[in-house]
Amino acid sequence: MNKRPKPLPTFATEAAERAYWESHDSSEHLDWSQAQKVALPNLKPTTKTISLRLPQHLLDSIKVAANARDVPYQSLIKVWLQEKLHSH
Repeated sequence: MNKRPKPLPTFATEAAERAYWESHDSSEHLDWSQAQKVALPNLKPTTKTISLRLPQHLLDSIKVAANARDVPYQSLIKVWLQEKLHSH
């Protein structure tokens, strides 16, 4: 960036700040060329508990497959669902 960034204004309310950022570009106030990547290793994705009815023989087979891989069967189900979604 060739020029100095403008100082950040102060806002009386959150609504005033929202209105300001709706009509202004953050590059006027920040030198994004100096930005650094941030890692947030402790963030966990939001999960939702669901109830899924499976035939007992299917659940038993999944548990055997999970045991062979030394992973919890719920984790194996999630991996398989994710792989199936990516293949479509």
